[in-house]
Amino acid sequence: MNKTFKTYAAIFIIVMIILALLEVNKKETTDWRKNFDINEKSPFGLFVFNNEAKHLFKNNLKKVEQAPYEYYSQHKKDAHNIIVIENNLDGESWKKILTQVSEGSDAFLMVTRMPKEVSDSIGYYDSEISFEEENVLKLTDKKFQNDFIRLDKFPSGRGFSFIKPKVEVLGKTVEKKNTDQANFIKVKFGKGYIYAHTEPLFLTNYYLLKPGNAKYAQDVFSYLPDRETLWFVSNKSSTSRFFMRFVLSNPALKYAWWVFLGGLVLFIFFNAKRKQRIVPVTEPLRNTSLDFVKSIGNLYLQEGDFHDMMAKKAQYFLNKVRMDLLIDTQHLDEEFAKKLQLKTGKTMEMINEAIILIKKAQDPYASVMKEDLTRINKLLDEIFR
Repeated sequence: MNKTFKTYAAIFIIVMIILALLEVNKKETTDWRKNFDINEKSPFGLFVFNNEAKHLFKNNLKKVEQAPYEYYSQHKKDAHNIIVIENNLDGESWKKILTQVSEGSDAFLMVTRMPKEVSDSIGYYDSEISFEEENVLKLTDKKFQNDFIRLDKFPSGRGFSFIKPKVEVLGKTVEKKNTDQANFIKVKFGKGYIYAHTEPLFLTNYYLLKPGNAKYAQDVFSYLPDRETLWFVSNKSSTSRFFMRFVLSNPALKYAWWVFLGGLVLFIFFNAKRKQRIVPVTEPLRNTSLDFVKSIGNLYLQEGDFHDMMAKKAQYFLNKVRMDLLIDTQHLDEEFAKKLQLKTGKTMEMINEAIILIKKAQDPYASVMKEDLTRINKLLDEIFR
């Protein structure tokens, strides 16, 4: 076993130990995004509701991944129930749902922002009704008066700011400091009914897994008649067809996969480096312009003409300001100072001190000392750093 192989093996073992320690000490982060995905087990996914829905609707539930417009164009249905939970549907799909309701179906819309196609047709408008960090949802029916749900994590605070007189209010948002606001209504539309609820958050995993909260969800859906129910789910819930989906969905396999790829990259890198042809070192040509600049600088210092050097430094600086920062340098006034400060990000004290020294350099009768030259050189270089 040669020395090179031992070195590579030691590096690989050290990397593996570091990765293992990082994996052991890694803290899992909770995804609090409101995704409303039927396959997501995160707090605000619908995994629990998706598994329990078939029992809730007595096996009459059918999930449809097609858009309502596409589905109803291909299927002719008798009166049935329609459920939409936070699904971003197109305008034509909403029109198809309204058509089905007018013919005798019932639609249960659980969306935080009601679609304009529906609100304009029915005559109700939703908005922010609560800005509290905690909301309590209750139903108005006396037989459900003991069933409520407390939203203590990121409630939307949405409700109805306007509803027509004959609209029936089925649920409200209750707060200590404010009056009750409607968040669940029932509207007659043609031969059917539209049930609209502006807070679908209570159907997510976080709330359904809390003791007693499932009763509120059962009460809400009890208004629908016992018949075929179509649930239009978002297409994002469909299973991924990526060939690595099983490996990447399992944390242990995912970790092993990335370690394998990392080891492969290290192997290729060290192996290619070991077999690379030796490239001869070519000395670059000497840059004599730097020596020339040093010679000119020493000449100025020997002559002691600090005023001329200071003036040239100021002239070079102002030219760079005009060309690079596109600032007019004709008047070195307060407006110039503000523009220079905004574009360089330096402090106003530094900018004002630099302007005073530049004006001194431009004054042919000013008395310039070596300290002035040193200071302006340091200031102007610092501004453009």
